[in-house]
Amino acid sequence: MIAILGTGKMGEALLSGLLRAGRPASGVAAVVRREARAAELRGTYGVPVISAEEAAKNASTLVITVKPQDMGRMLGEIAAFVDQSQLVISVAAGITTSYIERHFSVEVPVVRVMSNTPVLVDEAMSVISAGAYAGERHLAAAEDLLRPVGTVLRIPESQQDAATALSGSGPAYVFYLVEAMVDAGILLGMPRRTALEMVTQAVYGAATMLRDSGEHPVILREAVTSPGGTTISAIRELERHGVRAAFLAAIEAARDRGRELGSS
Repeated sequence: MIAILGTGKMGEALLSGLLRAGRPASGVAAVVRREARAAELRGTYGVPVISAEEAAKNASTLVITVKPQDMGRMLGEIAAFVDQSQLVISVAAGITTSYIERHFSVEVPVVRVMSNTPVLVDEAMSVISAGAYAGERHLAAAEDLLRPVGTVLRIPESQQDAATALSGSGPAYVFYLVEAMVDAGILLGMPRRTALEMVTQAVYGAATMLRDSGEHPVILREAVTSPGGTTISAIRELERHGVRAAFLAAIEAARDRGRELGSS
């Protein structure tokens, strides 16, 4: 059995992804605090809702999707019941595998994961890293769990905070950019709905080209940038306003905040 401890947006998305991938509802359990939420999950997905202690005693894989500030409390509830035969998967920004391992009295395999909100549409970017006691089969198990909801990439744990800033928060940067482009369309006289449809398709098409062509983004950008044309005029303004530098600073700030969350 796989138990998901904490079923907010990310936890619920993983739960629904597992079911869509063909896992039986009886083989996936949820751990929640509120009875109203428990009833909602039972009614929507038909999964059992159990206590943290019961999950720790019976599940082969424990997927912890609580907020970073709640991780210590959750580990305190399950630590006494987890053994080396189980796999703990953490989906909490800034929380290291060593922090989790220290809560157990035995050498429990831990895999750290950072995913993002496109998990809701099966287009997540999930990056995984092994703890001190996790091996190939544990990483493979984590990949099997996450593939139904998107792409999975293995990275060293030292890069996890950077991944949190880059792809974990990445969708927010794209939505921010879309918002700005739509506002520009409105400024130029377009209806909001029309501008949003145009920008959404432009972003989707560009992302698809980037993924499927294998070309470097500079090559793809240059293909749109004619000498003396409209695109190069726009690029000049973006550079003049320091947009590239702003993105570098923003992502670095997100990385630093992830480290703060983990250390606190």
